[in-house]
Amino acid sequence: MTQYLIAMYQPDGIVPPPEVLGPIMQRLEEFNADLEAADALVFGNGLTDAALATVLRHNGTDVVVTDGPYVEGKEHLGGFEIIDVPDLDAALAWAGRLAEITGLPIEVRAFADVRGAVERG
Repeated sequence: MTQYLIAMYQPDGIVPPPEVLGPIMQRLEEFNADLEAADALVFGNGLTDAALATVLRHNGTDVVVTDGPYVEGKEHLGGFEIIDVPDLDAALAWAGRLAEITGLPIEVRAFADVRGAVERG
């Protein structure tokens, strides 16, 4: 099994009204229940608004802390799922469902095998 990050990007701005967002949230609950039933969900959650982010950077001598997102943009990471599935095709199938539910861009990335990389070299 391989763990994948399924990242959901959402536009900055006004949250859709309840009549639009409500059905999407219901479908997301069903999606998460299906992930759990398939024993594929490791962890997932939505994130607070990107404007509430804090960024830390090392400038060569100190760590500088600033408010706001790492990058100013028109969309930001709004939530994520970490799943454990047999292969990329399975991860893409789950991510495709999420894209259909939300209408938002979804990114899929496998976690690096850090232990294997260290052991190899």
